[in-house]
Amino acid sequence: MHLETLVEERSAEAALSHLLPRILGTEISFAIYSHRGKMDLLAKLPQRMRGYARWMPDNWRILILTDADGRDCLPQKEVLESVVRASGLLTRSSGGPGGRFQVSTRLAIEELEAWFLGDVEALCSAYPRLSPTLAWQAPYRDPDAVRGGTWEALERELQRAGYHAGGLSKIKAAREISVHMDPARNRSRSFQVFREGLLKLISG
Repeated sequence: MHLETLVEERSAEAALSHLLPRILGTEISFAIYSHRGKMDLLAKLPQRMRGYARWMPDNWRILILTDADGRDCLPQKEVLESVVRASGLLTRSSGGPGGRFQVSTRLAIEELEAWFLGDVEALCSAYPRLSPTLAWQAPYRDPDAVRGGTWEALERELQRAGYHAGGLSKIKAAREISVHMDPARNRSRSFQVFREGLLKLISG
């Protein structure tokens, strides 16, 4: 089995390069393709999906991951699903006999940084001066509902602890945090839905 993964930007690529092997195991190969933001991914997606549909082997699967960015998830997911359907490939909602599908479309709510805030143990391993009680503090009990933006919240907490003083480097932070992450313990519901969907995708 092989997984092709399409993401918005290089920070997601940096994180998934560590997370995918921990979710998929070592028997499944993968490749990650980053873009210059959501609009770039969406602009290139129809042609890429048509290309996959023409030649993709039976044992290949595709994951498309974007940020929700605080907007309604359903319309954004439907945009992705409609592009995939137009190519002739199957998503979970349009799956064939036995529920078999080739493509999974997923949104990180609200941003990838919510997944980092969902694993405070990993944050503290990457940045030891952070408070281990962060997970129990009211603003962070639900990582997917952090007000004011998860990227901004993560930057604020890291700078308060003396890290990323010049501004949060998303790629550097993604790399430093994800290397310590344990998918099974993540408190982000968005992450767990992503993980469960990915496991169903590769099991078909």
